[in-house]
Amino acid sequence: MTAIKESSTRSANKKITADICPVTYIMNRIGGYWKPIILYQLMSGPKRYSELKKAIPTITEKMLIQHLKQMEADFIINREAKPVVPPYVTYSLSPSGQELQPVLQSMAAWAVKNSAELS
Repeated sequence: MTAIKESSTRSANKKITADICPVTYIMNRIGGYWKPIILYQLMSGPKRYSELKKAIPTITEKMLIQHLKQMEADFIINREAKPVVPPYVTYSLSPSGQELQPVLQSMAAWAVKNSAELS
């Protein structure tokens, strides 16, 4: 992932907007195509990397790793590595991530309701 210059005007504008607008703040944390899908999978309980990959077969390894790291850095998910060979790593929702469950459930309910209208 390419680092963004701190002096970048776009970067500065994003930070100012995120500080002012709560929707921008949340979209910076869980927006995009893959993050809500990963979070939705973790709502059913802790999962290993391979379980997430199997549950979301169209995601690339690079994207899954990248988004897991970002959400861990944002304290939305927890990563627990057990010191065994081979390594045993599980991902779960943090308390902050658990607070997103009603939002994700509402999104899923909206999709079920409106998907009939789209087809």
